[in-house]
Amino acid sequence: MSAHCANACSATGVENIETATTVREQTELHVCNSPTRELVYSDRDFIRSEVVWLDKRRVGLNSDCGAGCQPLSRFDSTLRSGWLEKEKLGFFRYHLGDLQTKILPGPHGFVAQLNIQRGKERRKPQEIQSIRQSFNPNQFNFNKIEPGEILFEIRKQNKHEPSTEPQFSAVSNGQSVSGTDAAQIDPNGPADLGDGVTHTKTLVVINVSPLEFGHCLIIPEPALCLPQVLTRDLVRIGIESVLLSSHPGFRVGFNSLGAFASVNHLHLHGYYLDHMLRIESARTEPLCPGRAFHLLSDTPAGFLFYTEGERLGALIHNICKVTDCLVEKNIAHNLFVTRGRPPGTSLHSGPSRPGIRVIIWPRLSCFGAKEETAFNVALCELAGHMPFKNREDFDTITEAEVTEIVQKYLLPENEFSMLQSQLMHVLHE
Repeated sequence: MSAHCANACSATGVENIETATTVREQTELHVCNSPTRELVYSDRDFIRSEVVWLDKRRVGLNSDCGAGCQPLSRFDSTLRSGWLEKEKLGFFRYHLGDLQTKILPGPHGFVAQLNIQRGKERRKPQEIQSIRQSFNPNQFNFNKIEPGEILFEIRKQNKHEPSTEPQFSAVSNGQSVSGTDAAQIDPNGPADLGDGVTHTKTLVVINVSPLEFGHCLIIPEPALCLPQVLTRDLVRIGIESVLLSSHPGFRVGFNSLGAFASVNHLHLHGYYLDHMLRIESARTEPLCPGRAFHLLSDTPAGFLFYTEGERLGALIHNICKVTDCLVEKNIAHNLFVTRGRPPGTSLHSGPSRPGIRVIIWPRLSCFGAKEETAFNVALCELAGHMPFKNREDFDTITEAEVTEIVQKYLLPENEFSMLQSQLMHVLHE
């Protein structure tokens, strides 16, 4: 197994570890000194029964129900109510409201949304030169956010803790206990999911320039100053967050450096989109079925892992083998986690979403690239959700034009095929 997920700091070398340590020792961070609500959960809280799109129509933002009045989970209720509270208190850069949304005509069913304010108000992306660029404490990072932007701290119940119902409690940041190990996630999986880094807390904070309702950032132990390279623990948290949600439209994603990550400080995005996406049920081809590894052959082509909540430890292990390989090869990538249909199921096969699809798109790096005028090609755009920056493009663009823009950022077919063979070999090692 390669080093990146096994040791999160190895991607940037000893120098970065020393830098992060210096930052922690010399900086008194107001984020770490602020009391935060804590959500403790266990495997018992996962929504393992089929999650269903009961109604394709958009649900009101203040609704206590999911799509079509499906009861929301404790995780959903807490995230959504907290997000609305932050909106009322004025922590966002703009009022999101009910975004103008349409489905572009064509087989892909792209979900187009007009979000002019995000294009104008979002923080200017940092200058990135490498997939493995070191964390820079002098640039913006999540240790510098306002305490009021924090929604809650989330952690999995430690195996040594007494079994209790999921609850919130006020904790002092820095005193929470680290999450579970792989034996709890999956008794049949690897014995250890350690990253070489102990995540004593994971913060869920608002994205002050939201792209959709509930848009949040999931940040593991901000004071560790980890660069934007996936770790096993963060992959686990991302998948388990989707399992904690009863809403089929709750999505989680990751942009690597060079794939339109705007901040080089380890984080995931989470948000609600009350519309089906084609990738939830798009056809797949088996590559390594024993590793739950498949080819998503629809444009944009990518790699897909699937689970219905079983053997999560083994799944995370294999996902990290793939992302580690991409980092070693300096290949930019985006990852997207969503409820979905089993692999191989034909397209448009109904509203039920019995499992979790984890899609990884290797793509061309865009260091210093000029941004597209219509939309940037990052995690949600590759998934078929297109937040447009201006009305002209929103009103006039066609599915073919969207596909042409996305295609510019994908690997050439021969490079993708070669990478596919290499990843299959890595997973069989």
